[in-house]
Amino acid sequence: MRALTKALVSVTAAVGIAAGGLATAATATAAPAPAQQQTVTGDVGTLAVVNLGLSTTRAKHWQCYLRNVGAAYNPGTIDGQLGTNSWKAAQRLFRDLGYYNDSIDGIVGPNTIKGLQRFLNWIGDYTGGNYNLAVDGVAGPATKDAFWDYNGPNFCA
Repeated sequence: MRALTKALVSVTAAVGIAAGGLATAATATAAPAPAQQQTVTGDVGTLAVVNLGLSTTRAKHWQCYLRNVGAAYNPGTIDGQLGTNSWKAAQRLFRDLGYYNDSIDGIVGPNTIKGLQRFLNWIGDYTGGNYNLAVDGVAGPATKDAFWDYNGPNFCA
């Protein structure tokens, strides 16, 4: 009986490793996580959480900034996870500043990134950031660095 159990565990582990790594070895037959629970691994995505390189603390700073700007930009729960509600709030802010003219859908696509880049360039003039980002819709290292830098102060106070 022990040999059969070892064989089944070994087969399950092998299937799990083949299906996606050691983390899934014990649950190789489980259904994949829903898309809204997955996180983004690329530069820009349409999944639920897109922090664009921000730590949880700095993402909370961005959420607090949005909330503090006005009720129209409230991102919902201040949790450090830039999800759909946070990005809808940002899109509304970018739209009202004239930096975004797409749908308010919370999806972080090229137009949202362009709005963010325009915002960072504009706000940098007031904060001394002088980001001078190319408005190309690509969340590359310069955009992520500027977003990180801007969200250093604690807007939650």
